[in-house]
Amino acid sequence: MTTRVFVSILVLSLFSCKPSTEDYNLLSTGISRELADFRKQQLSDIVYDLNFSIPEKLEDSIPASLDLTLTIHDSSQPLYLDFNVEKGHVSNVIANTEAIDIIHEQEHVIIPSEYLKEGKNHIEIAFTAGEQSLNRNEDFLYTLLVPDRASTLFPCFDQPNVKATYNLSITAPQDWEVLAGAPEQEQSKNGNFITHTFATSDLMSTYLFSFVAGKFKTATKDLSGFDMKLLYRETDSTKVQSSLDPIFELHKGAVDYLEDYTAYSFPFQKLDFATIPIFQYGGMEHVGAIQYRESTLFLDQTATESQLLSRAKLIAHETSHMWFGDLVTMNWFNDVWMKEVFANFMADKIVNPEFPEVNHDLLFVLSHYPSAYGEDRTKGANPIRQELDNLKNAGSLYGGIIYHKAPIMMRQLELATGKKAFQEGIQEYIKTYAYDNAVWDDLVSILDTKTNLDLKKWSEVWVNQSSRPVFSEEITYDAQNTIEKLQLIQSAEDGSAKIWPQTFKIGLVYADSTHILTAAFKEKRLLLEGAQGLPKPQQIIYNYDGMGYGIFPQKDDLLQSLPQVQDEVARGYSYINVHENLLNAGLNPISVFELYKKGLVNEKNALILNRISSQMQNLYWTYLTDIQRESHQKELEDLVYNQLQQALPANIKKTFFGLFESIAYSPSGKDRLYAIWNKETQINNLKLNEDDYTGIAMQLALFGHEHTDIILKEAAAAITNPDKKRRFEFLQPTLSSDESTRANFVNSLQDAKNREKESWVLSALGYINHPLRQESGLKHLKTSLELLEEIQLTGDIFFPKNWLNATIGRYSSAEAYTIRENYLKAHPDLNKVLKNKLLQATDDLERVHVMQASLEN
Repeated sequence: MTTRVFVSILVLSLFSCKPSTEDYNLLSTGISRELADFRKQQLSDIVYDLNFSIPEKLEDSIPASLDLTLTIHDSSQPLYLDFNVEKGHVSNVIANTEAIDIIHEQEHVIIPSEYLKEGKNHIEIAFTAGEQSLNRNEDFLYTLLVPDRASTLFPCFDQPNVKATYNLSITAPQDWEVLAGAPEQEQSKNGNFITHTFATSDLMSTYLFSFVAGKFKTATKDLSGFDMKLLYRETDSTKVQSSLDPIFELHKGAVDYLEDYTAYSFPFQKLDFATIPIFQYGGMEHVGAIQYRESTLFLDQTATESQLLSRAKLIAHETSHMWFGDLVTMNWFNDVWMKEVFANFMADKIVNPEFPEVNHDLLFVLSHYPSAYGEDRTKGANPIRQELDNLKNAGSLYGGIIYHKAPIMMRQLELATGKKAFQEGIQEYIKTYAYDNAVWDDLVSILDTKTNLDLKKWSEVWVNQSSRPVFSEEITYDAQNTIEKLQLIQSAEDGSAKIWPQTFKIGLVYADSTHILTAAFKEKRLLLEGAQGLPKPQQIIYNYDGMGYGIFPQKDDLLQSLPQVQDEVARGYSYINVHENLLNAGLNPISVFELYKKGLVNEKNALILNRISSQMQNLYWTYLTDIQRESHQKELEDLVYNQLQQALPANIKKTFFGLFESIAYSPSGKDRLYAIWNKETQINNLKLNEDDYTGIAMQLALFGHEHTDIILKEAAAAITNPDKKRRFEFLQPTLSSDESTRANFVNSLQDAKNREKESWVLSALGYINHPLRQESGLKHLKTSLELLEEIQLTGDIFFPKNWLNATIGRYSSAEAYTIRENYLKAHPDLNKVLKNKLLQATDDLERVHVMQASLEN
């Protein structure tokens, strides 16, 4: 027999012995619920020993190895490791000391059952690290593995209820810092590289495993025996000096509060953090090593009160996750909202004592209601708790309902159970499920023992169903003009029969007083017996305390007197309610425009003023017609510019400047904005930093200022931070007055590689699809929609919705509406969650279309 014949026979023999994928009945792309449930009972005592060797050159791959030890309770089925990379990344597999064939099918590395045993097993895998979630840059990288992206980096069991410990070593260039979830134990030098070895981590889910490596500066702080370390790249010395102490102190303050509230000590070995210039979202709660978007944490003396509050709440949110999400983790990602609602809910509690001068009831209303309503009012509204069949779809569950409606629900739940009983229930929940997993019903069962409320029935409508209530009134007066009957009726906006149990206040406003009534809804109709016999009020303000949820009656007379309402919460919520009634075509856009103008002049509360400014921009660019917008632009520009000349606090000046900058596209507006940019005009108490001036330059380019080329050249030269300079260079094509240059940029986004810096991409799309450029941007909408399903697979959790918001979500034209409708017709099987995201993002487009159709008829 010749050698060639022998080799051929051997190859055929090996091929024929390789198990057929048809035998793997749990095999499918992604991580199915069936596979996850099986692995939960199949596996325990999991330890990942991981090694990554990061090369100096960005284009070089990262060799890696995994030594996996685990206990297997059922060896009748294969071992499925999730590894969502192209074939060829795995170079060697050893199962219990025996080298085996590499079986890498449908995003899984499979160890056949014949190589397994019940009890302790040892698996070794040599592989090349996947890079989809490595976020590699020239001089730094960071992992971001939520919700199912750990499997795009290394072979693992990528589901939240299979927790494990990690032993990690990373070899990196010698001038790089490395941060991971466990304390660093040892460094060993090897030529131009250093190997960083970390201690055994705490028990955690795969999506919480992380590391950051690169050229970072470091800062450390020990506050009352609590050591913390920060990695950062910010180069502005003023921001660094102003921010380092607050960053550490806010973390320590959050830890102290949470330890007291939960009656459970900080649960992990350490609390470090890294700030990253291009981070995809605000923060991510990796165990022991939180990651943040750098611009949110590093502020200077120009920061507004809103920015300071946002930083404090973000830090409190991510720190809260150490208990809610990291210590006690959802069993499956359909309950991802649980960790987010607790983080937001606790963040609101934590921030209160840090900002005693702030009206925190008002802050809660303004922080959560607009964003919750922004999704719950739409045809794509989803429940707080959603169904999930496969973890590959888990990223699409995130959104405003989870982050904003859920805290509103939780506040109602706390009100219904009582604060003391609620806190006791949370303490029991944390203690019972520490280092484990829990579902919503586990918490409900605990709280059920502490209240007479039927929480299962209560949560059915609040948690498991979508939409919001619409309230109407029935009011009659007798001959003496006193109230005979005041009745409220609740109906569901989506036309269903559900009723939301909730409690809120109603203010009956008189010339010299306000009479407060409590509305406790349990049924469809509520007769307010306390109103009977009262004189006819000048006005009625519903949801006076901001505790209720829904759309409330809004009379035209309140539009005239709203700026004079004394109670801040009532006034702030009423502005939100005006906006909701406008969107439901219950109020005239020009009447609302006039109200907002009065509010801009009269409002003294910075938080409410910021809300008015935001709603004014939405009204101006979306709900006014082209003719209305052009006829009112100059008066709005002059009004806001005049407010900038007044003696007002710095944070209010910054709000006015943001509004002015957004609408100063007239010749006079561009002249005024240019004078501010080149510092010919100095506005007293308007504090602008380098980033602000860069933003003004880009806005002038968007508005087509005659000196755009010079402005952008000077703006680029003024940027000292290399990360910000790269961002500016990335955005420049979108600022071009040349339509073909902008079109080439948009077309480049069809390549996933060009979408990796997601925050930059979203900023770029904002310029491409600005209302002033939509005539040229319209032709790209079809392509942007066709990319949606790919973006869900390649982008991070918020990117699909943000992509839609930044593209078709910016439009209000009939042409854009037709493009959306044609896309939906052409994709009848579009993933339901993605379809909901599209309907949410285009809610304004839909409403404008309905308004225009009603006018035409």
